Amino acid sequence: MPENKIYIFDTTLRDGEQVPGCKLNTKEKIEIAIALEELGVDIIEAGFPISSPGDFQSVAEIGKVVKNAVVCGLSRAVQKDIEVAAEALRTAARRRIHTGIGTSDFHIKSKFNSNRDEILERAVQAVKWARNFTDDVEFYAEDAGRTDNEYLARVVEAVIAAGATTVNIPDTTGYCLPHQYGEKIAFLRNNVNNIDKAILSCHCHNDLGLATANSIAGVAAGARQIECTINGLGERAGNTALEEVVMVIKQHQASLGFYTDVNAKMLNPLSRLVSDTMRMPVQPNKAIVGANAFAHSSGIHQDGFLKDAQTYEIINPDEVGAEGSRIVLTARSGRSALAHRFQKIGFEFNRNDIDVLYQQFLQVADTKKEVHNEDLDALATAYQKSVVV
Repeated sequence: MPENKIYIFDTTLRDGEQVPGCKLNTKEKIEIAIALEELGVDIIEAGFPISSPGDFQSVAEIGKVVKNAVVCGLSRAVQKDIEVAAEALRTAARRRIHTGIGTSDFHIKSKFNSNRDEILERAVQAVKWARNFTDDVEFYAEDAGRTDNEYLARVVEAVIAAGATTVNIPDTTGYCLPHQYGEKIAFLRNNVNNIDKAILSCHCHNDLGLATANSIAGVAAGARQIECTINGLGERAGNTALEEVVMVIKQHQASLGFYTDVNAKMLNPLSRLVSDTMRMPVQPNKAIVGANAFAHSSGIHQDGFLKDAQTYEIINPDEVGAEGSRIVLTARSGRSALAHRFQKIGFEFNRNDIDVLYQQFLQVADTKKEVHNEDLDALATAYQKSVVV
């Protein structure tokens, strides 16, 4: 395993599909799974096989078409769950069973009416059941973000000893601050005797808007897998956004020292595919893939951007498959942006012309959210006629 590679575990088809209204049929799941493999993700969590006959079928069909990525099925720490997941994954060339149980006292006491020792036993047993079907077993310690670190270390050591090859440390409720999540990963790296036998994985939720920051803190502290979704889809406020962590790692490769195998040029096309298929619009200001990610409307920003794009863009739109940068004309825009747009639509004006046209432009802009080319064409045509007269 390359020490500086970060494995990308995509759970769009499982955790992402849990968003209300985002249910997919088998055909839609297969289309997205094929695209995810082309994107270069390492693991595709195809579904939760025991949850419904449809999900079982989807996992089985995805296993038939995905050849390079690992196909993963989720289960609870229940023997029947694991057996059903194994059966659904039987068609996959490379398969992983993802099983686990809640480890925080909130889950142990309120959800399971149990105790720490009993939960530890159930965790170990689940991994042993899964190992009967595959040597690629991932264990999730649900609500690890709020789990006592010393107890979490006991669980992690025990499940690795039982055969888990990846251990998922979910911040299930999105509670942790980045330094807290990073410290949790570091604690496990330093206090689990057999930690070298497994990969630690980050699975962070976005309830406080910290999913991406927490995932990056996790890999900086020693985790080597990030679990994420296209467009950050997922339960409640969503999961870590795949496009965000991939580009953070790429942009900061010199300081972080990591890489992924994701083809960044596919990020925007795949974002649109997922958005259209799941019928879930992407917020315009979404990082990397939002409609406004490469749009400039402030006069100061537009002037700097037109002189040198790097003054206000740290990513070239082409790098992530976006359609290009946009100069959006509003009442906040300046003369340089106006002159640039006039030139783009075929009008050449000098500075004095622009000074006059700018005042007319502002009158229009104050009445509209955005000034379009047809508005400018009308302004320019009227101005040229007035000058000739």
